[in-house]
Amino acid sequence: MTKSFDRVAASCRVAALLAGFALAGTAAYAQDLTAQVMDAASEPRGTVTVSPLLTGGSLIVLDLTGLPPGTHGVHLHETGSCEGPEFTSAGAHIAGGHEHGVMGQGGAHPGDLPNLHVPENGALKVEYFAPAVTADLLMDGDGSAIVIHADPDDYTTPPTGNSGARIACGVFAGE
Repeated sequence: MTKSFDRVAASCRVAALLAGFALAGTAAYAQDLTAQVMDAASEPRGTVTVSPLLTGGSLIVLDLTGLPPGTHGVHLHETGSCEGPEFTSAGAHIAGGHEHGVMGQGGAHPGDLPNLHVPENGALKVEYFAPAVTADLLMDGDGSAIVIHADPDDYTTPPTGNSGARIACGVFAGE
């Protein structure tokens, strides 16, 4: 009985130690990351918050207003810069070695998010689970941004899904 109990106790200590190592790698960004989204005229359009999940990945919440009605592509971009009016300073999508598009061969990459379906009043709040998105991915040496495009993402065509011009952008920062 004692040997069995000792093995269980030792296993618990090892599990606790490994859990501590796993958490230590993410401690720098255990808090939410938030982007203040601005349009091409530098008008505020809301926020995007990325919250780490205990199971890995992130919950992404977009709370936006004043967007044009219709369907818009939205992507995570590799550079934490949003110089308007074209927002090309945000760079390309965060690709992580994958092609664009959840329906494309070799896709999807971490920067691919579902289209936004903006109602007539221009306001929406949506939540996405993003298993491949982590704070470490977003807060690398040059940061990252979220970009909203003028047109829908077709979920297939590299490199942007034919999602058109960049109409709004926000840089992620820790809270």
